[in-house]
Amino acid sequence: MSFPQFAFNNIRRNGRAYIVFFLSSVFMVMIFFAYAVFIYHPYVTELPMGDTTATGMQIASIIVYVFAFFFVMYSISAFLKSRNKEFGILTILGAEPRQIRRLVILENMLIGCLSIIAGIGGGMLLSKLFLMLTTRFIGMDDLPFYFPVKAILITIGAFLLLFFCISLFTLVFIGNKQTLELLTGTNKPKKEPKASWFFSLLGFALLTVGFVVLRSGLNGGTILIAAVTGIAGTYFFYSQLSVLIIRLLKRNRKTVWHGTRLLWISEMSYKMKDNARMLFMVTVVIAIASMSAVVILSLDQENREQFTNNDFAIQYNVFRPTEQLDMSAIDSKLEAAGLDYQQMYLEYFWSDADQSAVSVMPLSHYNRFNTILGKKTFQLDSDSALFVDSRNEKDQAQIDRNRFRNYAEGDTLTLNLEEGSLQTRVTATDVEPRFATLIYSTGVVVLSDEKFEDVTQQIKRNRLSGKVLYQIPAWGHAVPDRHSSEAMVSDQLLSSADTIRSDNASSDENYSGFLTTRYGDFERYRQGTALFTFLGIFIGLIFSISSASFLYFRLHTDLEADGRMVHSLSKMGLSFQEMKRSSTVQIAILFFLPIGVAIIETLVVVKPFLTEFGITNYTMPVLTVFGAFVLAQTFYFIIIRSRYITSLRKMMV
Repeated sequence: MSFPQFAFNNIRRNGRAYIVFFLSSVFMVMIFFAYAVFIYHPYVTELPMGDTTATGMQIASIIVYVFAFFFVMYSISAFLKSRNKEFGILTILGAEPRQIRRLVILENMLIGCLSIIAGIGGGMLLSKLFLMLTTRFIGMDDLPFYFPVKAILITIGAFLLLFFCISLFTLVFIGNKQTLELLTGTNKPKKEPKASWFFSLLGFALLTVGFVVLRSGLNGGTILIAAVTGIAGTYFFYSQLSVLIIRLLKRNRKTVWHGTRLLWISEMSYKMKDNARMLFMVTVVIAIASMSAVVILSLDQENREQFTNNDFAIQYNVFRPTEQLDMSAIDSKLEAAGLDYQQMYLEYFWSDADQSAVSVMPLSHYNRFNTILGKKTFQLDSDSALFVDSRNEKDQAQIDRNRFRNYAEGDTLTLNLEEGSLQTRVTATDVEPRFATLIYSTGVVVLSDEKFEDVTQQIKRNRLSGKVLYQIPAWGHAVPDRHSSEAMVSDQLLSSADTIRSDNASSDENYSGFLTTRYGDFERYRQGTALFTFLGIFIGLIFSISSASFLYFRLHTDLEADGRMVHSLSKMGLSFQEMKRSSTVQIAILFFLPIGVAIIETLVVVKPFLTEFGITNYTMPVLTVFGAFVLAQTFYFIIIRSRYITSLRKMMV
């Protein structure tokens, strides 16, 4: 039997141990290859969003490749640790250290080559489906299938290099151990795990610092401090604090010395200490994936809410409000589509009122706005003003920056102008949160038309702003699809935006303003979030599968030692049901504790982050992401628990 045949037979005999590692590697190769198929598609640059999507996939490919490196390295090191006894026997039979190293390299490269072949094969079968899903999900035209020679070569080269480098690197784990040390393998008795009070308290303190820093405000420094303290605190939580908690729990005999509770609590102190690094890695991986997913889904939800809360489907933002506007290009397209509409014009300027930032507009424009929306109108004399509170629950950061002041009836309001100031008395108040996003203001001062005209003479012409707004009842507020009337008319208007601008261009300027549509803004933002969502789904799947693989590798490494313990306890009367109950609790803790810690860390991080962007409603994205991870982890838990308990049962008397 040749040496390569011996290596292949080793893999076949250890198939149960290698199968999860092999399938995980195949999945990573397949995803990397699928991204490469899209990136190097000959027609991708001709599509809208094509270059952006290809760039996003390049970044995602790098993330997959870097993660694959650490995943493969950890997996191989775990396997080598569990094979010390096998290497010891080979040494007794005459194998030299260089031959054992050669054997390890051959085995790793065989698994790597098989993973590459299977991954590319699976990727080829699914490449057309992947291209179709990509274009449909992001909202682009379909791409034809092609034979991806460049993608195949890049995938083969990248992963051959990865497996070869890791094979050389992992030889360090074999070292030059003595034969007796290799033969002992995992049979050496373990000392009782000890935890340092200092490092336990340090871990708790680091987690607390990370939490407090995020509450003090977001900037580059606080994010860096929170990341460093959070990651370090998580490591000390698993390696020190969790062990200390179990040791303190074991002192309560009334609680611990009860049925199988004594068995699994005693074992968990060893498992937490031994698996600290693995649990730490799984937690960090899940936390990063969860944070990214929650942020992306929250941004997408916010985009949808902004669409449904926007009453005006078309806006023309005016640079020169004092000039006559020609909206016939917009009007004609709406009439050609058979759409009824209401048009209105808002003119305003920004100013300071008692050091509080406000917008100022004439009464006739505000009353027209209210009439279209079915609200009451107001009357003002030349010496009075109407104050409109336009805050919403998402404006706290802007309110703090602008030192917002809410005026009541009877208050005196002072407007700061370029040449002096204007004092007026507030005789009426109103609430209109739409102005927060419509003219980006948390407070609006409405003056009589005569007073507004006088005030505009005292400010520079370029400080005035205007908006032509179109309300189209037939379109409603529901988010439309790409083939709806709103989508098609919006695309037509945006494609003729240059004509609309040139129709309104003044003699000394090229353009009079710019056109935006509710659907155009929504679709542009949706495509961006859809791209990240699509890429995140596959990266999240990789992270999820890999976290389960990490746990499987550790359980497989500990299987021999656990089997000896179960064998001895079964001689003393341990039943299968008791063993099953104890093992289930231990495996459940290893599987779901990282999920629980990751959920807490995600909530701590995303709340201030999203609040900074004015997003306060993120309950549904959080439930969706956590539900998906818990469901996936439960699926892996059921399968791995079943295989693990079956293996232990065979070792019982």
